[in-house]
Amino acid sequence: MEKRVTVLLLEDKVAVISGASRGIGRAIAVACAREGAAIVINYTTNEKAASEVLAAVENIGGKGIVVQADVTVVEDCEKLINAALDNFGKIDILVNNAGITRDNIMARMKPADWHAVINTNLTGAFNCTKAAIRPFLKQKTGGRIINMASIIGLIGGAGQANYAAAKAGLLGMTKSLARELAPRQITVNAIAPGYIDTEMTAVLSENLKESIKKQIPLGRTGSPEDVAALVVFLASKQAAYITGQVIAVDGGLVMN
Repeated sequence: MEKRVTVLLLEDKVAVISGASRGIGRAIAVACAREGAAIVINYTTNEKAASEVLAAVENIGGKGIVVQADVTVVEDCEKLINAALDNFGKIDILVNNAGITRDNIMARMKPADWHAVINTNLTGAFNCTKAAIRPFLKQKTGGRIINMASIIGLIGGAGQANYAAAKAGLLGMTKSLARELAPRQITVNAIAPGYIDTEMTAVLSENLKESIKKQIPLGRTGSPEDVAALVVFLASKQAAYITGQVIAVDGGLVMN
C-alpha cells in the first residue's frame, strides 16, 4: 500500500501578520502556522494577547516571534519587517490585517476619528507594504501580499464613512499594487469579510445579529477561521495565478 505523504501548503514560508493578537489576525496566524509557516505576530498594545497567540502557534508545533509595532508609524513598520528578516532570513507572505473602527454618522464624526481609522486601516497597510517591497524584490522568489478589506468597502455602511473609505481605498491600492508587482511574481489580493464573529461584532445587539443573519444566504455569521482558510489558500502555490482580486467571505451577503 502506497504511503500517503502530508504536504503542508506553506512549508518553510515566513508570514508577517499585522494586528495578529486577536480575532481574524489570531486565526490567520494559527492557520498559517499549521500549514508550516513561521509567523511574525504583530501587536500594538496588547502584549499579553500576542504572547497567547505565539503559545497557540507553538502548541501545534509551529514557530514564531512577537513584535510590537504601530502600523501608523513608518519606523515601526520597518522594524517589523526587519524582525522577520533578522529572525528567519526572509519574508514570503505579508498580511495587512491591522484595523480599527470609530463609528458615527458623519455629521457627528470627529476629525480625529476619521484620521485614526484612515491612518490605521489604509496608511498602515501602505507603511507595512512599502517596508516589505524591497526585501520581496531583493529575494527574487516572488511573494504574497494579502490585504484585509471589508464588504463595507464594497457597499458602504451607515455610520462608517471613515471605515468604508479606508477599506475602499485598500481595494484600489490592492489592484494598483497587483499590476506593479505582477512582473516579479508577487501577487496582491484583498479579502472582504462580511459579518464575522469577533470583538468588533460582539458589541452588536442580539436583535441586530438576528436581523443580519436573515440577510445572509447561508444563514449564519462567519468565523475568523472562515477568513483564515482563504488567507492560507491565497498565500499558497495553489493561488499563483490569482492577483488583483477582491474575494468576499460573507456567506453570500454581497454578490456582484
